[in-house]
Amino acid sequence: MKTLTLSALTVALAGFCQASVADTLRMECPVSPGGKEYCKYIKDRFEKQTQHQLEFIEFPSGSDEKLALLQQLFAANDEKAVDVFETDSIWIGLLDKQTLDLTDAMGADKEKFFPGPWQNNSVNGRLKAVPGYIDTGVLFYRKDLLEKYQEQPPKTWPELTRIATKIQAAERNEGKKNFWGLVFQGKSYEGLTCNALEWVNSWGGGTFIDEKGNITINNPKAAQALDMAKGWIGTIAPKGVLGYKEEESRSVFQNGDALFMRNWPYAYQLSQADDSPLKGKVGVTALPVGPEGKGATALGGWHWSVNGNTKNPQAAIELVKILTDDDSQKTRLKILGHAPTRVALYDDKEVQTLAPHLTMFRDIFAQAVPRPATVTKAQYPRVSNAIFNVTFSVLNGKEDGKKAVADLEKRLTRTKASGWR
Repeated sequence: MKTLTLSALTVALAGFCQASVADTLRMECPVSPGGKEYCKYIKDRFEKQTQHQLEFIEFPSGSDEKLALLQQLFAANDEKAVDVFETDSIWIGLLDKQTLDLTDAMGADKEKFFPGPWQNNSVNGRLKAVPGYIDTGVLFYRKDLLEKYQEQPPKTWPELTRIATKIQAAERNEGKKNFWGLVFQGKSYEGLTCNALEWVNSWGGGTFIDEKGNITINNPKAAQALDMAKGWIGTIAPKGVLGYKEEESRSVFQNGDALFMRNWPYAYQLSQADDSPLKGKVGVTALPVGPEGKGATALGGWHWSVNGNTKNPQAAIELVKILTDDDSQKTRLKILGHAPTRVALYDDKEVQTLAPHLTMFRDIFAQAVPRPATVTKAQYPRVSNAIFNVTFSVLNGKEDGKKAVADLEKRLTRTKASGWR
């Protein structure tokens, strides 16, 4: 048996220690403007605090393209491809088997985050991602027009319908023939699933599929919510809304041609740009409530996950802790404009100075309702496709709410088959 001298052993141990601290992690760097500056901040902190090295990779900016690439990497068991990456809210269940369980490492921080994202990121009680930034649906309104016609922001859907009808008619009488009361995302795509969730859940009709995986959509309240939305088309919302996504909605609203708009918070800063016709004229409030006084807003945003095949799980966890702590979330807000997911930051003076408009969103973010993605796992794309296609068939007048929820129940039952997996 070969023995080592003391000096040789010292050299060997030094080499071992050097190797243990010389691990290199690969992290996704956001491709949005400011991404490189933000990633440099993370790199400097991580390398200083852990002695590990950090490299960055870029994924496609399109959500579908990024997911396809991730799935290819996971299928190839390429542990070197990426250690830490951002996941969309609707990918948590889909990527359950490919991501590290973060419960023991981060579970104690649950109460520090908004409840919706945390619920969304938990699969069978296991935390599979930590909230990075939050996004939800909100209601934008013309402050100047509500004041002009002595109205307040609507609290309920019937109030919204009444106010929109009144002001739309009055503005058209003044010559604004293309003015509408409401715009939203009515195209048959994922955005319509978000809108439908908000209508149905606020009306007391549930979330299509509950947390246990039971299909709950076939109920009278869900049908009533869809019929309510159907009644807007061609009355207070243009028929063209059936082709609107986020930017089409924003374009109409920001051009001054709509009173109310359902959209995501990003639209507020754009509406306040120097070249915006609506600078200083836009207010933001929670989406209206249903007959039982319940409000709902669809959860969006992105979350940090760890590749389940990573060779450096502890270092990856340390990186996630840095990415989601107070300082990092404030820095991300400053550089990228993304809303923090830690509740206490909304009382932080620096955050309030950086983005005073965020105070308008805090209570809205607390109402965030996850889409039924985590529980339905890999089948969520089919689930969402069924939801937005059936909802679209109501909006375009092909069927009423009662028939639609029954049809949707049948489609979801076929998709579920022997279980969500």
